[in-house]
Order: sequence, then C-alpha cells, then structure tokens
Amino acid sequence: MGSIRMRRVAPILLAAVMATPAAAQGPLLNGLFADHAVVQRDRPLPVFGRAKPGEAVTITLGDKSATATAGPDGAWRTDLPAFAAGGPYKLQAKAASGATQTVSDVLVGDVWLCSGQSNMELPVERGNNSWSEVRSANDDGLRMAYVDHADSRTPRTDFSKPPAWKSAKPEAVGSFSAACYYMARELRKTDKTPLGLVHASWGGSAIEAWMSPAALRKAGNYEDGLTVLALSLKDRPAADRRWGETIKAWWSLRHNGAAGGPWLGDGAWTPAPKGLGAWEGWGVPALAAFDGIVWFETSVTLTAAQAQAQAKGGAASLEIGMVDEVDTTFVNGVGIGSTSGAGTVRVYPLAAGRLKAGANRIVVSAFDSYANGGMYGDAPRALVLADGTRIPLDDWRCQIEPKASGEPPRAPWDALSGLSTLYNGMLAPMGPWAFKGLAWYQGETNAGRPQTYQALLTQFLAERRTGQPADMPALVVQLANYGKPQLAPEDSWWAQLREAQRVAVAKDGHAAIAVITDIGDPSDVHPTNKQDVGKRLARGARRLAGAAVTNGPSPVSARRVGDAVEVKFEQVAERLAARGSDHAIGFELCDAAVCRFADARVEGDKAVVAVPSGLTPTRVRFAWADAPTFNVFDLSGLPLGPFELAVTQ
Repeated sequence: MGSIRMRRVAPILLAAVMATPAAAQGPLLNGLFADHAVVQRDRPLPVFGRAKPGEAVTITLGDKSATATAGPDGAWRTDLPAFAAGGPYKLQAKAASGATQTVSDVLVGDVWLCSGQSNMELPVERGNNSWSEVRSANDDGLRMAYVDHADSRTPRTDFSKPPAWKSAKPEAVGSFSAACYYMARELRKTDKTPLGLVHASWGGSAIEAWMSPAALRKAGNYEDGLTVLALSLKDRPAADRRWGETIKAWWSLRHNGAAGGPWLGDGAWTPAPKGLGAWEGWGVPALAAFDGIVWFETSVTLTAAQAQAQAKGGAASLEIGMVDEVDTTFVNGVGIGSTSGAGTVRVYPLAAGRLKAGANRIVVSAFDSYANGGMYGDAPRALVLADGTRIPLDDWRCQIEPKASGEPPRAPWDALSGLSTLYNGMLAPMGPWAFKGLAWYQGETNAGRPQTYQALLTQFLAERRTGQPADMPALVVQLANYGKPQLAPEDSWWAQLREAQRVAVAKDGHAAIAVITDIGDPSDVHPTNKQDVGKRLARGARRLAGAAVTNGPSPVSARRVGDAVEVKFEQVAERLAARGSDHAIGFELCDAAVCRFADARVEGDKAVVAVPSGLTPTRVRFAWADAPTFNVFDLSGLPLGPFELAVTQ
C-alpha cells in the first residue's frame, strides 16, 4: 500500500513543482484589467502587464488577438484592434510558460479618469440626499474602479492594491466619488454606451504631487526640489540636510535676510506645557485659534564616550512622537528629517557625528493648517543611542512664528504636497490605459500659492493626454464659494486660483470648466451638493463632444466706451440676467492702486459697467472673493464665473 500511495502522490507533487514558476510569477495583466472592467472603444486598445523577461504573451479579447514579448524588466505591451462599444467579453492573457490569466465580464465603452483632492474624494454617502441616491443606484452599464491611496518616490509599475471594478449598485455607489458618479449618471441619461470610471484622488493633495518630474520642469521653478528628491533616493541624510537648508532660506527670506534662526536657539522662547499636546488647549490666547508654525526646542546632554560612539557610526535615532501636521526637525542646527501627516510617529535616524559631547539642541518646526496643532500623543519622545540607552526629551520651550510668514514649503517627498509622489504611486501604475477623458476637482490645497497654478494646470492637462488623443476632453471643477461673505473688494487667493483655472482651461482648446461659485457652502470647504457638480461636468463633456449646449457665460473682452466699460461674453444661453435686481452685482473696476465696486447692468451677451468717479480703470473683475456676492446668470441657470480682464481703451 505504501508504494501505491507513493505512485499516486508523486504525480501530484510533480505537477505542483511544475506549476510553481507560473504561480510565483504573479498576474500577467496590469491591475486595472479585472473582472467587470470597462475598456475604451473606437481606438486601438493597449493591453499591458508583466511576465518573465523575454517571454511571449498572447492576448485575446473576443475574436481578436495579439502577441507581445516581455522586455528585460518583464514589462510587455500590445495593442488590440479597435472595438465598438459592446460586450461582455472575456479577456485572456497566456504566457509561453503556460501561465494564464482570464478576466471576465469586460465591457467596451468610454472610460473617464476622475482625480483631485477631497472634494473629488467625497463619497455619495456623505453628500446630499445620500440615502435615496444610494438605494436607487442600479446601472450595470456604469462600472467604477477605485485606486487605493499610495505615494512613492519613484514610479510604480502596478498598484499597491489591484482596483476592483464594481457596477453602479447600492453596495458600491455609497463609497464612490459623488462628483464622478453623478457626472457619469448624467451622461448615461442621453448615451447608453457603457461607461467606466477610474477614481484616483486623495484629500489634501496638491497638484504638484500628481505630476511627473518632466511635467513639473515644464511648469518651472521645481528643479531644486526635484534635485533633493533624487538625492533622497541615494543619500537620505544628505537630502534631509539639504531640505533643512531650504527651510532656513525660506525663514530668512521672511525675516528680511536675518542671520541665525530658531534652529540655532535664537528668538524669544517660553516654556511649553509638560506633555505638550495641541497648542489650542494650552490656554494661551495667541494660540487659541492659531494656524501656522510653532517652534519647539529642547536639549540633551551626552558624555564624551556617548558622543564618540555615535561619531564612529553608532545607530542613534530621535523619537519625537506625532506632530500635527508637518514637522521639520533639526539637531544642532542641521536638518535631520521632515514628515507630513498628523498620525505618523516620527523616528529619525541620526547620521554619524551628528551628536556631540555636552548639550545637543533639538528643534522642531511644527506647522498646522487646521486645528489641533503641535506635538502630541502618547508615543515617547527620546534620543535613543546605539547601546539602547534612552534619554527622554523633556522641558520643551516654544516660540510662535509670525502668521505673516505663511506656509513653509513642503519636503519634496511629502505624500500629499510633495513632488510627483501621487503621480508615482497612483497614476503611473495606469500605464498606457486608454481613457475617454479626465475630470479634475482640485485646487484648495494650492490656493495659498495661486501665482503658480496656471502653469501647473496647463502642464498637468498636457501630461494626462500623453498616449491619449491630443484632443482628449478635460473637465476642471473651479473652486466653490467658501469663507466669510464679501463686504468689500478684497485681494483673494481663492479668486486668483479660480482665475488661474479659468485661463488655463480657456487656453487649452479641449477643456471645459464647471463653475460652482453659486452652489458651494461658505461654511464648509466640502460642499455636499455634488449632484449639480456632476451635472455641470457632464454638460462640459457634452459640449466638448460637439453637442449644441452652452457651458456657462465666459468673458471675451473688456473695453472702455465713454463713461463705462463694456464686457463681452460667449457661451451665453439666450441672454444674461441679473437675478432679483435691475443691477448686476459683483463687478469691480480697478486701477493700479485700488479696486472699487461698480454699478453695472447686463444687456444680451454683455455687461455695461459704470466707471466710478475719480477712477481710470485698467482692469475689470467679477465675483472676486473667497465667497463672492453676485447675481448674474444666463437663462439656462448657469452662473457667470469669476474673472479678471484688462480693460482696453
């Protein structure tokens, strides 16, 4: 009986051994090729993935096949002939080794990429009328894939977690992007072509994080940060030192070139409460509602023997606990680390020779943009020496950085506000995936530096079209109204960023903007009316596809005519109207020194703005505030969006 068992088992073992190489190889197809996927119709279909170097891979979809050979790095790609809308199909990848991967229920239709920050990320279940919207979802022709959060300093070839495609049913819709879903739902009302949505966004992210180094270089002024990022891959301590010098230079610039700085112990320090914690709770009036930078300082004393051991390469580290939300940390005046994220415990390795005998100064710059700033949590704060000795970090002192200094620059490896981190982690894995279009809902994080946004958005849109048709439609959601009601002309960063969005879209030629300054929530940066956002995105998509629809009034020109400035508009549905008044509210005229509200009326597709006495206007602007007050719409109900134009004489 024993020999019989052996004869029976041996073939099984042999089969298992023979199957091992193929099993260990991993999926042949890129993670987006999964059950229930939608792939792009009416143009050659790129299919790609990874196999053994040099191995042939044959792809079959329906009755069409193609073969590719994996390169030295294992990557392969082939293009299938174009398919018309339809399905479902099976997609099969078969390697020469015998490894096979089959993907079922694949539809061919249109695929949109939805990306941005928290307002794109906000799910249906957190928006208006969510209970009814989720329960009523029932569209198998609308499929959705979510890309997990992932940041990386180098481009990834596949996803941190393979996206799963799901039909628009109650069990899937609730957690999906509301703006993206409502856009697609609106498009499906008039076009039953299968529709796929790939959602890749991350709350709090800056546009720079979504762009490749090449695109950032084209936008300009990012070479230094990219150099530090590249250095961090080869020599992290050197990159940390370099970044520390960047923070020092930023601080000096905001202090009129002052020498020294808090990292050297300069300035007026006061004792911080024991245990630290969020500074809003310290009972210090100046910190009760403070958003900005607070510097923290303490010191530890080492013996000559301890310092000598560390100088010879002893693996010391600095533990400072959690910081809300961004820290840059210095030891003896030298940068040793910078991290973003309130929930991250900071542990920084110390390069050999960083410590010295006697007192060692430790300084932490803590920047917080919204509530609960500071060093907090139960994680211990200590200097840990190579022999395991832990020296507690106690007796902290602090000083408040003037609010006027603004936000410090973020380290180029910062997950959300760094350079290329989300491009590398979330967009690069999509490879040459074919898309119908892009919907982009982002800008709040960049509002503090609006002067760079037009160039960034221009290059971002251009990069998203790489490998896609040159006229691939791009839809951009403009910033909503948010903040205190406008009572007087103001110099608004949000208005400046909206203008950067408007101009970039206007110059693009294949983009449309969704103006939402009438449907935001002045008290909530995350307005919950995403249904109308989706409708306006869909309207822009239809216009770019050639439909006879307008996309909301857009300024064309402004010229001085007698005692008035006439502003002409295009894309006006029938005519402009001032709601609730004979006067068009929201117009300002400006000279080089001042802007003043101006009386205006609308006539057809133009506005006539009266020039105030004593003003020689060089610019006209409209709805120019964080939360502007205005009343001009066209007869389709779309608002006149914010703008600024030069006045010609």
